[in-house]
This record gives sequence, structure tokens and C-alpha cells, in this order.
Amino acid sequence: MAEVAQTDLENVSVGVETPILTVTPAAMDKIQELLAARDLADHALRVFVQGGGCSGLSYGMAFENQFYPQDNVVEAGGIKLVVDPMSLEYLRGAEIDYVDSLMGGGFAITNPNAVSSCGCGHSFRTSGSEADDYSGGGCSCGGH
Repeated sequence: MAEVAQTDLENVSVGVETPILTVTPAAMDKIQELLAARDLADHALRVFVQGGGCSGLSYGMAFENQFYPQDNVVEAGGIKLVVDPMSLEYLRGAEIDYVDSLMGGGFAITNPNAVSSCGCGHSFRTSGSEADDYSGGGCSCGGH
């Protein structure tokens, strides 16, 4: 396996000072809690974008312990975040938060690259995406 460079999340910049990702303290705490509960100390949180969702693109997250040479790996607060090059183009500057409310909790991504999002925040589109004229469908959150 090839070595992957790791740096502090606060110091990672892509382009002119845009961080790859930022993570709120609430999200960091929840990620650490999940890693400990599942005994996954050697894993990282992979954050990615894939086609689908009612707005054209959707976010994904998974715990993984395999990294590839082209991956962007950052570390903050004792956790590693991994982003593949294709997803980086859509996630650059995004913030991961964890929201716990009466209606349930979950991770939320605030993405400056999204021009519109599904009501639940799991699906989005960008100004340059092929989904510009996509009318939606299949959204289970009840809003766009």
C-alpha cells in the first residue's frame, strides 16, 4: 500500500486557502464515539459524492481502513477523513456537522458548492452539474 500524506485539518488547503473539509466539534465527537463503539480505531471516515438522489448528486460516508494513493487524507482531533479526487471537486470547503434534534440526529453537510439541495440535505446539485434541468423524483424527505 502506498503511503498517503497526512496533515492537520486546519492546515490543509486546496487552491488558494480553501480547506478540503471542516468538521464541527459536535461531528468530531460523534465520529469518535462511533469509531470507539464499533472498535474501528484503525479506520477513517471516507466522505464522498455519488450520482443519485433527487437533486442529482448525493453525499455518502463510510468507515474504511483502506486508502489509495490518489486519496486526500486529513487528520483532526484524532480522526482521519478521506476524500477521493472526484469527490473533492464537489466537497471542497464543505463543513460536516452533527445535529441532534427531537426529530432525530444525523450528520449534515453544508456545502458552498451546492446551488440547490434536497430538503433533507442528503442530495444536491452544483452550477456546473448535468443535473441543472433535473426535475427530481424519488425524494423521501418531502422537499427540495
